[in-house]
Amino acid sequence: EKSAVQHSKSTAAARRKSTELPFRGRRIRRSLYPSHHYSSPIETPKATRPAKMVSYVNILLYGVGGIVFAGMALLVAFQERLVYVPVVPGLTKSYTITPARLRLTYEDVWLRSSDGVRLHAWFIKLFPDCRGPTILFFQENAGNIAHRLEMVHIMLQKLQCNVFMLSYRGYGASDGSPSQHGITKDAQAALDHLYQRNDIDTSRIFVFGRSLGGAVGALLTRNNPDKVAGIILENTFTSILDMAGVLLPFLKWVIGGSGAKGVKILNFVVRSPWNTIDVIGQVKRPILFLSGLQDEMVPPSHMQMLYAKAAAHNKECTFVEFPSGMHMDTWLAGGDHYWATIEQFLEKYAPRNDETDSSSSGVGRF
Repeated sequence: EKSAVQHSKSTAAARRKSTELPFRGRRIRRSLYPSHHYSSPIETPKATRPAKMVSYVNILLYGVGGIVFAGMALLVAFQERLVYVPVVPGLTKSYTITPARLRLTYEDVWLRSSDGVRLHAWFIKLFPDCRGPTILFFQENAGNIAHRLEMVHIMLQKLQCNVFMLSYRGYGASDGSPSQHGITKDAQAALDHLYQRNDIDTSRIFVFGRSLGGAVGALLTRNNPDKVAGIILENTFTSILDMAGVLLPFLKWVIGGSGAKGVKILNFVVRSPWNTIDVIGQVKRPILFLSGLQDEMVPPSHMQMLYAKAAAHNKECTFVEFPSGMHMDTWLAGGDHYWATIEQFLEKYAPRNDETDSSSSGVGRF
């Protein structure tokens, strides 16, 4: 019996010893009953936690990298569709009206750019023998030249001029697809055509460009200082690189013009940068800047920067603001002051010859 009791005590002591583990100089007792299991720090392998966090960070970085890569791919593949809008949503690519609807004397002109693209244009005269100023009109981005006929109709009457309206490649009835390289060739083809005509006064050719058209016109004028009497820019941007950050704010961290701070790592993927801010400083002809202060598309500060850059190199620069002018309606909001400003510019840099004008028109004033 005594031997049995000793055996029982030794067995219990052995069990207690087997359920105790040393932990930093202390002994921790583990219950033999699962329902009272005590979770000690030894049972949770802390060494695996940093590894899991590293895994989560890697997944996050790969995800962000994938999004950036996909965004770059989309920007490269579809940027022309973002920059150029030949068709306004809800309308067709074809012309909704022609100058004939407004009883204007006009000619359908078909041109070939230097790379062979077939282009369409309207040459609209105030009357058949008008030899007043001829304005080479470059439209803004969206839509086609038919959408500008109302403004051009008033331009003819107010300025007593001819207007040549070019349809960029991919716009209206012109073939091809728009790009900076291509539209630059289109503009040159239009100017060359005008300069070869014998029914206008080629010494009085002026370029007019609104928004995108201003970028087109500035580049053309810089390249042809002997063929252009002057240029009129209305609500034009400094560059597409700067406009990317205006239209899509998150892009301003990776895309920006020459005046932007920091390294713009995605500038190289932009195929149509239209760096007007760099071009305008090289234009040697007189420039008239027309700025609508309520412009909801292009910040008015862009026009101010263009003027500052041009005026630093060209003394023949004039800047006029229209307090209520928006992006597309400055010509309406400006009223008579708008047209008088342009008329004074034309008269200053290409004054009319009363004898020639009156003999060609049959009236006292063309």
